[in-house]
Amino acid sequence: MKRILICDDEPIIRQSLKALLAGLGFDAIFECSDGEAAVATAIDKIPEIAILDVSMPKKDGITAATEIRKRLKIPIIFLTACYDPETVERAKKVGIAAFLTKPLREQDLWPAIEMAYAHNDVVEQLKDEVSDLKETLESRKVIEKAKGALMKNHGLSEPEAFRKMQKLAMDKRKSLRQIAEAILLTE
Repeated sequence: MKRILICDDEPIIRQSLKALLAGLGFDAIFECSDGEAAVATAIDKIPEIAILDVSMPKKDGITAATEIRKRLKIPIIFLTACYDPETVERAKKVGIAAFLTKPLREQDLWPAIEMAYAHNDVVEQLKDEVSDLKETLESRKVIEKAKGALMKNHGLSEPEAFRKMQKLAMDKRKSLRQIAEAILLTE
């Protein structure tokens, strides 16, 4: 089941968009007309993708998109009549995948959706890689500190200290970082 959220304060735009999306195979199309409802609907219905108007009552599309992206890792496309440089810059910071301009042209919808999916996948993959790299770096820092403590307190050379940590990790079936953290607590 393909699920999408559309939010625009103009009913005729929502109706037209809904018909186009149904033609593209979306079978669950959730509609709303303001930014607050967009956030609530997204959290409640968990769509695969969202199309939001930039200028909406109660909460603008950029604010709503920010809140949605904090909770759900879904691509968001903006539908707008105003695409000034400031709006585009704000949208880039939120991670908006694409812009569709009003009046919406049918031939622009499918490519924008496909690009949004692709963009979102790449962004999420990069975030995961950055997170993994940060974790690796933090582990290396802890391991180096523990190795230094062993060298200082037990007169070991760097390779000896590292081998001792490796042996402890294997014997105790723990990660090198866990052993390093334990060493730092006891040394």
